[in-house]
Amino acid sequence: MTGDDPADVSFRSTVRAAEITFLDAPETRVEFSVDTDDRTSTSGSRRVRLPDPVRAGATYRDIRIDHWITANSDVDTSI
Repeated sequence: MTGDDPADVSFRSTVRAAEITFLDAPETRVEFSVDTDDRTSTSGSRRVRLPDPVRAGATYRDIRIDHWITANSDVDTSI
């Protein structure tokens, strides 16, 4: 697989909120299974008006989060 090949799995999402308050600061993570290629599988996000990490009890307004995950299989499917 080269950098120009498409990912086996690609997921994108966008979340928007006029207002959000976190009672507790969330713990977030992305884990890839053992059948993914760690060299080419990745995830990330872009936040608008939302710090990383958020503060418990703080109210944030007009926020947006763009999140993406791309993964490539480490399983030989050429058989």
